[in-house]
Amino acid sequence: MTIWEYATAPLISHALQQILNQWGSQGWELVGVADNVAYFKRPKQEG
Repeated sequence: MTIWEYATAPLISHALQQILNQWGSQGWELVGVADNVAYFKRPKQEG
């Protein structure tokens, strides 16, 4: 069974691509956006 960890980040209109690419490069997957907030998940590292 996969254990997930979650994060949120505010979205700034002039830096959307940079923000999303930064989170993606750290292994985070975008799962939704609401009210200018991005919601991410990634498999939790053991340990």
